Parts: sequence; C-alpha cells; structure tokens
Amino acid sequence: MPVINVEELTDKDKAVMEVNQLKIEVKLERALVSKCCEEMKEFIQSGEDDDILLKGIPEEKNPFKEKGGCVIS
Repeated sequence: MPVINVEELTDKDKAVMEVNQLKIEVKLERALVSKCCEEMKEFIQSGEDDDILLKGIPEEKNPFKEKGGCVIS
C-alpha cells in the first residue's frame, strides 16, 4: 500500500478517504466489551500454569543461568 501524505490532499480527497474507511468499519462485527473481557480473562487463566512470566523459568531450561563459577586466588 503506498504511503499518502495527508497534508497534500484536498478536502474532497480527505472526505472520500474518510467515507471509504467508515464503509469498511461499518461492516465489522461488534461485540460487547463485557463479553470480550470475560473471554480474555478465561483465556489468560487457562494458560496460567504454563506462563513463564508467572512461574519463572525452570533452572534446567534457563539459558542464562551461570554454568560455573570463577575463583580468583
């Protein structure tokens, strides 16, 4: 899709673009926010057991753990 500099368009061109965008948006399926939030909550909770941000990375799978120490004497 080509880049359009909106500042260079005429008012008529801007209005045509806006009408075209509204025609696209009016065809989109709408859903209640309360229903979407409930579905998102269920989805997040269903993956809670495997979420490494909540449980952390197991030591055996952690690529960043220290593999050995360095002793300076």
